[in-house]
Amino acid sequence: MLLLTTTGRRSGRPHTTALGYYPDGERLLVVGSALGADQHPDWFHNLQANAEVTVETGVFTYEADAVPLEGAERDEVFARLVEADAGWGEYQAKTSRTIPVVALVQRQAGPPGGADSFAELLIKVHKTFRRELELIRAEVAASGTAGLGAQLRINCLTLCQGLHNHHTGESMGLFPGLRELHPELATEIDALQAEHDQIGVRLEALEKLLSEPSPDLATEVDRLADLLIAHLDHEEAALLSYL
Repeated sequence: MLLLTTTGRRSGRPHTTALGYYPDGERLLVVGSALGADQHPDWFHNLQANAEVTVETGVFTYEADAVPLEGAERDEVFARLVEADAGWGEYQAKTSRTIPVVALVQRQAGPPGGADSFAELLIKVHKTFRRELELIRAEVAASGTAGLGAQLRINCLTLCQGLHNHHTGESMGLFPGLRELHPELATEIDALQAEHDQIGVRLEALEKLLSEPSPDLATEVDRLADLLIAHLDHEEAALLSYL
């Protein structure tokens, strides 16, 4: 999930929207589905008027150009997105408008907004997970028994993949390094690794529920949220002073 900030085409004020996204080489792709409504979402109208946007991925914040894909390129990319999640095709079938696909292209090389230390980076990543989890929690609660739309499914899957990648990196890199430098942390690191394993079980359970409507989805999201928030708090208390 990312936060996309556009400039209001009438007000001139910044407007921020949370969107699921697909990495595509050096650019990110977002979809203006509006759940299959007959009107484009406001954020798309805004970027048509002013293509300069701000993208927040959690770790990095940067300025980007928003480029709506056109013609054969749009059709080819949208077909790939439908293959990844049939919900996008369902939304397109609901409306006569062509659902836009927008490429977000970073305006300068490198990771502006990056962290100056690993401690700062960890805090930024954790802040993003907390924010995304609360957004998804609210979206799942609001969806009720209607089932998940494609946008919410991709938001959930993005969170699951992000957590998996983050914890894999910690387990394979950060934790072994800290064990070597600070043997006194062994007990804490063992406990944090056990929490990673528990969160992994909850992520697998959540991913299974995303394929079709389930009354258990909200409960599973709550279980993951409670476990993850406790883990993030524990990790920060245990490790930040050593990073």
